[in-house]
Amino acid sequence: MSAVYINSAACISVQDTLNRNFLENLKPEYSTLVLKAIEPAYKEFIPPAMIRRMSKTVKMSSVASHHALKEADVENPDAIIVGTGIGCSQDSEKFLKNVLDNNEEFLTPTYFIQSTHNTVAGQIALGLQCHAYNFTYVNTSSSLEFSLLDAKLQITDGEAENVLVGSTDEQTERTMELYQLNKTIKKEENLPIDYLNSTSNGVVWGEGASFFVLGKEKSENSYAQLNDIHIINTLELEETRRFIEDFLAKNNLLAQDMDAVVLGFSGDAKSDLYYKKAAELFIGSSLMYYKHLSGEFNTASGFSTFMACHILKNQEIPEVMMINDLKKREIRNILLYNHLGGNDHSLVLLGKA
Repeated sequence: MSAVYINSAACISVQDTLNRNFLENLKPEYSTLVLKAIEPAYKEFIPPAMIRRMSKTVKMSSVASHHALKEADVENPDAIIVGTGIGCSQDSEKFLKNVLDNNEEFLTPTYFIQSTHNTVAGQIALGLQCHAYNFTYVNTSSSLEFSLLDAKLQITDGEAENVLVGSTDEQTERTMELYQLNKTIKKEENLPIDYLNSTSNGVVWGEGASFFVLGKEKSENSYAQLNDIHIINTLELEETRRFIEDFLAKNNLLAQDMDAVVLGFSGDAKSDLYYKKAAELFIGSSLMYYKHLSGEFNTASGFSTFMACHILKNQEIPEVMMINDLKKREIRNILLYNHLGGNDHSLVLLGKA
């Protein structure tokens, strides 16, 4: 099977990740329940008339994908694959409000048309005039991982040479209210949050868009090699060790071969137990966490993939991400482990390009 390389990485997040010096200015957040993404000046990338009709996730994705393609020096990819958890929820809410306010009569179809999950991939393709394979995965917290897996198969099977892969999710006011009512989001009295040793359930919610160009050929600016991906819907806590060990064995690796491991600690006491179990395996690895920088959301793993790419390329781990104080002289293999509320577990293995 031929190698697959991550040749560019772009991210819009709670951090100023479009800034070249963002690694020096990472700011953790422990005392806010809902974190907003730092948005760029959209008018530099999108015509003003179009901006008004676009939801936040479409705008973020349009800019992030533009940066990813430009960095990889790819004008038109052979495929566009996007993963999202809740899609264009702003337009979904507007449409439903329209239905209620107008007693289901005289409805304009615009909000409904723009509310579908594949709007993001479609808008990017329209902007590029790209008629290639276009697909959207909606698999809660493993949406990006399914997208990466599809892209990897497209490249290794010879169907494509360069694939644009992205993940995106936005917030809406009403959805955040509902998440607080059903206790997905923490209560005010649980602040500030200790992400690594939380005693309360619930998370801090974030948003963002991360895009990557995967290629068959390694370039001078390649970030990483995408080695393997594994996804499982449900997992018992005591099965965590076997889940990871079997994945590593499949790739002829042992726990001690992992130079760094990125764990998705979210501050949710119940589901973070999986990460604590996983951490026990990697006593000789650099352990990292990231959701104190991005917040938790369906495609938060896009932020961790983006950070892992920079760590492999720069061979340096930001102090703010470290769980332990162990640092390897060379970072060759990074394992990313993520889930959302104890469901949809994913493992992504990245190697030095």
